[in-house]
Parts: sequence; C-alpha cells; structure tokens
Amino acid sequence: MESEYGNDFVTVVDEDGNEIELEHLDTAEIDDNLYMAFIPADVDEDDEDFGLIILKVVSEDGEEAFTTIEDEEELQKAFDLFMERNLDEEDD
Repeated sequence: MESEYGNDFVTVVDEDGNEIELEHLDTAEIDDNLYMAFIPADVDEDDEDFGLIILKVVSEDGEEAFTTIEDEEELQKAFDLFMERNLDEEDD
C-alpha cells in the first residue's frame, strides 16, 4: 500500500517490550480477516535475505491492533498471497 509519499512506517512492541519499526508493504483480506505485510524498516534494500513479517489485524476494545498468527496453515495462506501479489507486481 504505497501512497504518493512512500510507504507507511509503524512501530510495534514485541512480547519483551522492545520497539521495532516496520515498513508496511501490503494489506490483504483473506476469509474476512485483514492481514498486513511488513519488513523491518532498517533492512538494506539490496539484501534479499530479509524476513517478511505478516501480522493479523484484530479488534481489541473497539480499536484495531496487530497480532501474530499462531496457526501455520493460516500464516502460509497469507504468505502465499502476499508473495503471489509481489511477483505479479514485479512482472508488470
């Protein structure tokens, strides 16, 4: 999800209380659930060996929040969709 000014950045806090800045790459809806794909904001653009981070958007107390995906099948489905969309963009 790029805007005319570039990608969005968010800061999340992991379970150890560490803040991590992420760069938002894409958002997708799968089976009525919303997923967002990120990369670490400090990743070198030439480094192809970075980890894609996929978080699920959930509603907590009426506000949107991110959660990790515990179910391997659900995570694989989201990963496959984001990779497919990314490859389609590269082909264009």
